[in-house]
Amino acid sequence: MKKVTLANGVQVPIIGFGVYQIPKEKTAQAVEDAIKAGYRHIDTAQSYLNESEVGQGITASGIAREELFVTTKIWVHNVSYDGVMKSFDESLKRLNLEYVDLLLIHQPYNDVYGAWRAMEELQKSGKVRAIGISNFAVDRAIDLAAFNEIKPQINQIEINPFQQQTNTIKALREDGIAVEAWAPFAEGKRDIFKNPILTKIGQTYHKSVAQIILRWLIQQDIIVLAKSVNPDRMKENIDVFDFELTAEDINQIATLNDGESQFFSHADPAMIKWMATREIEGI
Repeated sequence: MKKVTLANGVQVPIIGFGVYQIPKEKTAQAVEDAIKAGYRHIDTAQSYLNESEVGQGITASGIAREELFVTTKIWVHNVSYDGVMKSFDESLKRLNLEYVDLLLIHQPYNDVYGAWRAMEELQKSGKVRAIGISNFAVDRAIDLAAFNEIKPQINQIEINPFQQQTNTIKALREDGIAVEAWAPFAEGKRDIFKNPILTKIGQTYHKSVAQIILRWLIQQDIIVLAKSVNPDRMKENIDVFDFELTAEDINQIATLNDGESQFFSHADPAMIKWMATREIEGI
C-alpha cells in the first residue's frame, strides 16, 4: 500500500481503518478482519471506548507489531500535561501495546500547550513515533507549530467532496504538517453514495462511489480513514490502486464543494461548552 512520509520520517499507510461508532462487541472482529483484508493502519481514540477491543483484534490477527500503524487520541478532559501522561499510559494498557505510532489531541480545547509538552516528551521517549492534532483550524495548527519545539506532524480533519478544505490543506502542507481525512464519505449525508457526479465517474472505472472518493483523496496524498464491519466492503475500500482519476474527474468533484462541515463547527461556542461538560466514563 502507498505510504505518506511525515516530517519526522515516519511512514503512514495512506488508507487506515477507523473504528469510530463500531459497537464494542464487534470491534475486535472488525479489526481482525480489516488486518486480514490488508489494512495496516488502525485508528481509534480514548473517546471511542473500544481501545481494548482494538488491542484484542490486533493480537488475534497474528500480524507482527512492527507491520502495523496504530493511532489513538487524547480526549478533551485529558488535554493537559498530567492528563496526557496518565491517560496515555491507560490507553497503552487497554491497547496491550508498548507504543503507538501516532498520538493526537482529539479536539482543540483545554490545555493544548500543556498536553503538547507531554506529547513531545512521549515522542522523545519512544512511546510514540509521531504526534499530531485533530480538528484544529489552520490558525490553531500553525500557532501550535510556531511556538513549540516539535511541530504537529499530522492534522486529522473532516475532508469529503462537500467539505474539501483546499486552502487549509495547502497552508498545513506549507508548514510541514501532513493531512489526514476523517468522514471521507460524510457518513452518508446528502445521499452521497447516489450522487450523480460521483456515480458517473464510478461507472467509467467500474468502481463504487466510495472507491472514487478514496481515490480522489489518495491522489492528493491525503491519508484517509475508511470504516466498515463488512469484510467485503473492507476489501473494496482498499482496492483503489489500479486506476487513476483524470484532471476532468477531479474538476467535476471540485464542483461538489460547498466549504461547510457536514457535522458541526469546532468554533461554535455551544459545541465547545458541550464538550467541556461531556464526561466519558472509563477514560
